[in-house]
Parts: sequence; structure tokens; C-alpha cells
Amino acid sequence: MTGVVNYERSEHVLVITINRPEARNAVNGDVAAGIEEAIDHLESNHDLWVGIVTGTPPAFSAGADLKEIAAGNASKLSTKRGGFAGLVYRNRTKPLIAAVDGPALAGGCEIALSCDLIVASRSAVFGVPEVKRSLVAGAGGLFRLASRLPMNVATELILTGDPISAEDAHRYGLVNRLCEPNKALDSAHELASRIASNAPVAVWESLGVIHAVDRYRDEQLFKASGAAMMSVMQTEDFKEGPRAFIEKRAPIWSGR
Repeated sequence: MTGVVNYERSEHVLVITINRPEARNAVNGDVAAGIEEAIDHLESNHDLWVGIVTGTPPAFSAGADLKEIAAGNASKLSTKRGGFAGLVYRNRTKPLIAAVDGPALAGGCEIALSCDLIVASRSAVFGVPEVKRSLVAGAGGLFRLASRLPMNVATELILTGDPISAEDAHRYGLVNRLCEPNKALDSAHELASRIASNAPVAVWESLGVIHAVDRYRDEQLFKASGAAMMSVMQTEDFKEGPRAFIEKRAPIWSGR
């Protein structure tokens, strides 16, 4: 497939690439549909055992396309089965590795957090800057960061909106493997090959138990995140945040 999401097979591994570099791989409706299609392909093909999600440089993903949100098209950035980007609450059986070169911010960070493992280069940064635009990290970032990082570190990231470096993310355990710039995909392939050298059904069943640990918690916390977003969407600041971003100026908050 070619377009805003490409996917190609390498032995038993499917590489899924978000391909909107001119928009820093921001998620629009086509990206969400493309990722869902790619996951469908991974899940339905018995000879594909592991998936890798990456982005065309210079970014992994800047998250939701704020122009789409400002135009009232926020619902198009999600799919019924996968949620935001067609992925963040998709039920899966096969492992996914995020290969992160460059920024993974806002929804881009949440895409990475939706994967089972994260490989990042030293050029990567992770963050949920939604509060800087009067938004809420409603696609799993709030609780997945809190479960993968020390609580005080996650809280600072969420409340300040400031990013964390790949080195710090690795030190705190968010990133599984740290590599040099432009080597994240190679490193992810190496990790995928190690996984694919094992009995695939045993890997999938083991992963299913890991997913079961979080499934009930995630279901409840997605509802809480959605409720928080709905509350923010009723405010004047919700309109001001994306508008200021598009106009390339500092937002003027009212607290209403």
C-alpha cells in the first residue's frame, strides 16, 4: 500500500510507516484508516508474527492534526475499533514495536505508548503537550505514562506539557532500547527478529495475558479521559488553543 500510511513485509515482520512528513506525520482521517487497515493486515496474515510502527522522518508523529480539530473534524481522527489513529485501544494478538526517530508528541506519544515495546534513537523526544493548547491527552497518554514512568515524572510531563528526552525515557524504563539517530528502525528490526525466532503462538498467547492485565483498567480510564476532554471542549479556551497554534502566536487563556 502507498499513501499516508505504507506497510511492507520483511520476512515475518510487517513495518507500518506513517507517511505525512510535510505535516510531521500528524494524524488525520486517512492516517487513522490507514493504520487500522495495516493492523488488520498484520492480524489476519498467519505468516506475519510481529509489527513495527514508525514514521517518515523527521518526526515519528506530532499527534492529532490540529487543523482538522479546528475545522470540527476531530471525530475523523479515530476509528470505531481502534480509537485515535486506528490503534490506541485496538484489541490485538501480535506484538507491536514503536520505532521512534525524532519527536513523538501528543497523539504521537500515545501511538508509541499503544505499542508493546519502544525503540528510540537519541534524536527522539516524548511528550503530551496538550495542556499548552487547552486539550487533554485523551488517547491513553495520561494513564499509560503514569503506568510506565515514575508517577512524579509522569505528572510533571502531563501538567507542564514539556517533553522528555529519549535518554531520560530509557533511564526511567519507557524506552526498551536506545540507539543512534536514524537507527531506530534497524534496532526495532533486530528486536522483532529476536521475538520472531520464538514459537509465534506461544508469543501471542503470552502477550494476550499481558494485555489482559491492563484491559479492564484501560477501558475505565479511556472513559475518564473522554469525559475530561468533553469538559474541556465546552470551554472558550478549547477554541483559542488550536486557533493560536494555526496563527502562530501565544494563546490568551481565559480559564473559561
